[in-house]
Amino acid sequence: MRYQVLELLSEKPLSGSEIISEIEKRTEGLWKPSPGSIYPLLAWLQDNNYIEELAPEGNNVKRYILTENGEALLQEQRRIKKQLRKEARSVPPPILGALWFRIPPEKTRRLRESMRRLVSAFFELGSDLEENFSDQALEETWKVLDDTASKIEEVRRRLKAKQAQADNQR
Repeated sequence: MRYQVLELLSEKPLSGSEIISEIEKRTEGLWKPSPGSIYPLLAWLQDNNYIEELAPEGNNVKRYILTENGEALLQEQRRIKKQLRKEARSVPPPILGALWFRIPPEKTRRLRESMRRLVSAFFELGSDLEENFSDQALEETWKVLDDTASKIEEVRRRLKAKQAQADNQR
C-alpha cells in the first residue's frame, strides 16, 4: 500500500480520503483501503519525512505531497517492484498445479509452459505500459485476451457437450 500511496502523491497533492477514493477507482472497486490503514501510513510517511502536509485550503482539507526523501523512496520502491516482476517471470503461478492436479504431469507440461509464458508476457507488458503507455498496445492486448478467452471457452463447450453425450448414452 505504501507504494500505491507514494505513486498517487507523485501525481498530485491528495488527502487521505482522496487517496482511498483514487485507489478504489483505479482498482474498479476491487480494493478500497480502510481509513485505519491509510491514515497511520500517512502519519508514518510524514514522521519519516517522506511526505509533508500542505497548508489547508479554504475547506480545511489536509493534502500531502512528496518530499525529496519521498521521491527517493518511491524510486527505490519502483526498482524493487521491477526486480520482483523480473523474478516472477520464471515462476509459474502456483494455482496451475492445483487446477490440473488429476491430469498426469507429462500431459500438462506444455500447458504449464504456455501458461508461464502467458503470465510472464502479461506482466512484462504491464511494466512496459507503465513506462511507455500506448492506447494501441492496450487495444491489441484486449483483442488478444478476448480472442483467447473465447477460444478456451469454446474448448470447454465442446468438452461439456462430449461429456453430456457420453452421459446420455449410458
